[in-house]
Amino acid sequence: MKAEHGDTLFRLAVEKAPAGSVLHGVADEGVIIRTIAEAVGRHLNVPVTAVAAEDAVAHFGFLAGLLGRDIPASNTLTRALLGRRPAQPGLIDDLDSGHCFGS
Repeated sequence: MKAEHGDTLFRLAVEKAPAGSVLHGVADEGVIIRTIAEAVGRHLNVPVTAVAAEDAVAHFGFLAGLLGRDIPASNTLTRALLGRRPAQPGLIDDLDSGHCFGS
């Protein structure tokens, strides 16, 4: 994320959001964990395979409970509250740009 975009979000949050607000400042909604893993795997040149639910704790450790949950996130309320639409690329496009991996 470019600094000026993040700065804008944080500035708007301080100026407009009521205390205690929970904000979701990214454009993506409903990105599937497997899609994220596939993007990371492509850039690190490592295979991505499914892990059975019964093997998740052994494979992912404490993250298994989080990764196995359906926790959708939406920026609809944040956009309405702050009057701002995210202008940055989505998560997968950002990962595919390669800069997160030193490309």
